[in-house]
Amino acid sequence: MHLALYTHASCLAHNPGAGHPESPARLRAVLEALDQDRFAGLDRIEAPRATTEQLQRAHSAEHIARIFALAPQHDGALRIDDDTVMSGASLDAALRAAGAVCGAIDGVLAARHQRAFCAVRPPGHHATYAQAMGFCLFNSVAIGATHALANGLQRVAIVDFDVHHGNGSQDIFANEARVLYASTHEMPLYPGTGQRLETGVGNIVNEPLPSGGGGDEFRAAYRDRVLPALDAFAPQLVLISAGFDAHRLDPLANLNLDADDYAWVTRELVAIARRHAQGRVVSSLEGGYSLTALRQSVQAHVAALLD
Repeated sequence: MHLALYTHASCLAHNPGAGHPESPARLRAVLEALDQDRFAGLDRIEAPRATTEQLQRAHSAEHIARIFALAPQHDGALRIDDDTVMSGASLDAALRAAGAVCGAIDGVLAARHQRAFCAVRPPGHHATYAQAMGFCLFNSVAIGATHALANGLQRVAIVDFDVHHGNGSQDIFANEARVLYASTHEMPLYPGTGQRLETGVGNIVNEPLPSGGGGDEFRAAYRDRVLPALDAFAPQLVLISAGFDAHRLDPLANLNLDADDYAWVTRELVAIARRHAQGRVVSSLEGGYSLTALRQSVQAHVAALLD
């Protein structure tokens, strides 16, 4: 099967509470958007749970133990910080989100499918080696990248087009030359990281975009710096932190992308994967808080992955 869709019901059950922007309605909107005839051929796979061994490749044992210990045993909510909340289903949802990426990587490495989209939540790219933050408990894409390295790959690229910088992914890989982390994001904006001068060991590529910027600035950042860096790195696998909150309708940021911009960048990343990675791409949902924009953008992204 060409493209697999990984998801799990626990990711719908994770509930940070009334009024929280990272709501179950986000994933419902994504799944409804993909419940159309043109996506009928997706290989729909139930996401497994990430194992402790997989988590420990990207997170400290102390962080993992803390998240397990904090997990509510009831339907109530526990606030970890001002933004990040756990409910009774949150631990399983976070394990399924990370497990989805690892399972999808297993699938592409075994050639069961060439590409995959993980429709999961909570998001992950703000979770650092030792800390949950920014709606994120475990860093699913980072866990996936370390899983790929453990399975023999030597060059893994993470491309993050969420409007917020993936400080967690950068934190985890700043000293790991086998992983290239490239991010476009609005600046200034939460979490305040992601300046161009943050380059790790030469494996971090940050392209901050100005508030009010749109598709022209976004595409130029990819054409001028991100795509050339990816080509030079020649990844054996392309991972995408697919946040859709740079869309002009999103309430949490001030960029002005539209669905066509997400389709364009996805096609460019697929082309990179075809040149260097046998076409292998695994994408995982990060942010996106306008349900209308999320539906449109996910459809454009997944259609481009199918192309």
